[in-house]
Amino acid sequence: MTEVTNKTMSIKSVIVPLLAIIIGMFMVILDSTAMTVAIPKLREDFGGASLSLIQWTVTGYALAQAAVIPLAGWLSDRFGSKQIYLTSILLFTIGSALCAFSTTTEQLIVYRIIQGLGGGMVAPIAIAFTYRLSPPGKQGAVMGMIGIPMLLAPALGPVLSGWLVDYATWHWIFIINIPVGVGAIILGLRTLPALARQSVPQLDVLGMIFAPLAFAGLVYGVSEGGTDWGSAKTWIGLIIGGAALVIFVLVELNRKQPLLELRVFKSADFSKGIIVQGVSQIALFGTLFLFPLFLQTAKGYSALDTGLILLPQALATAVLMPIGGKLFDKIGARPLVIIGLAILSTGAFLLSTISSDATVGSYILPLILIGAGMGLSYMPLNTHVIQSAPPELVSRVTSLTNAAQQVMTSFAVAGAATILARRSEHYLIAAKITNPAEITPAIASHMAASSYGYTFLVLTIISVVGTLIGFLLSKPKLASGEHAEKAEMPMMTGH
Repeated sequence: MTEVTNKTMSIKSVIVPLLAIIIGMFMVILDSTAMTVAIPKLREDFGGASLSLIQWTVTGYALAQAAVIPLAGWLSDRFGSKQIYLTSILLFTIGSALCAFSTTTEQLIVYRIIQGLGGGMVAPIAIAFTYRLSPPGKQGAVMGMIGIPMLLAPALGPVLSGWLVDYATWHWIFIINIPVGVGAIILGLRTLPALARQSVPQLDVLGMIFAPLAFAGLVYGVSEGGTDWGSAKTWIGLIIGGAALVIFVLVELNRKQPLLELRVFKSADFSKGIIVQGVSQIALFGTLFLFPLFLQTAKGYSALDTGLILLPQALATAVLMPIGGKLFDKIGARPLVIIGLAILSTGAFLLSTISSDATVGSYILPLILIGAGMGLSYMPLNTHVIQSAPPELVSRVTSLTNAAQQVMTSFAVAGAATILARRSEHYLIAAKITNPAEITPAIASHMAASSYGYTFLVLTIISVVGTLIGFLLSKPKLASGEHAEKAEMPMMTGH
């Protein structure tokens, strides 16, 4: 197939290839959130396996993803985005088929790791692929479309998996991936163009060793911290991950052809965008983690009911995401990020005020606000960060940002869980309750609502901080409709 660039692509010609990318991304991201709902049923089917062992079906998948994300950019530049993207989907599909026929917990954990190795590279490659396909001046609109599965799938995952677990078996969580994955591969083979490859004459061996070790170690340590920050597992993960990260940074800064181009941080626009992205990531994914937990543990809703309650948030995201993308092409990221995070902050604050006797109707407005804020700001910020780097580093930048996002998402979940646990202990001490038998249902409900409310308030404050930092983002330098490549952007050493 003839290699093409985005110069030869029109907005109409992008639609069908984009569909192949969206199907693959949606399948992988949906699976990331679906498993948490199935854990109780997995314990039952595998003969009462311990929770700590079953939890590795989620942890192993996350660690495999974190390990391969840094490799995605180099592999795409070396072998071609299309080839690596379709190979990743194939590996994920094979892993899904193996998971569906697992007969032991250990088998399921191993096969989930295979899934993660394939799924981890899908998002960074898909984002870079989409950006390079986008016609000049239409990056925001096209990236807005690819953002829909990134935020819609996590909301729909619990709905689908809850229904499958309640009315079928957990095996179907994986079985449905097989025809979807095969369809995505066939569609991709027929429609995805072979983009021009980047020059990568040297293999960064040390980078390929220390990058996976660093990000997987950090994700593991932070994830364990959500249960106990003082545990040996937490500190082993953080120490190994932190030491590997330091070595990785030193190695990469002395490479002419590094695995991840860290010198892109010389761009002030890129650095400010990453900071805003990190802060907003904590607020966003902390909220996404916390509210379903609140509905199931504090209010007693089933997994399926929880997913249905979250639908207004998903729909608001789906509606606002393409609108945010189109507006990005006209007004840039800064106003969208500020307004979007302000709306998200409002929704999180409303959740912090919900009482123990709140009804489903009282959740609708804050959920819609959170979904709208996500949809308006998420992809414009991602696109801004990509545009802040030299065009030839797009694949490396998406690997870098996705690896950072994986760590920040783990930190958001662990941080929210820790704050929630500490606040629950605080209320027990304040109420002078030493015997669990003294906790009546009314007291338990009030304490749960108060603990969750306090945690939502902390996330609200973090979101407000992200909103304020959003004012640091640069205003768009180019008029509407012009291509946002920045000629004045300094090129990185070695390229």
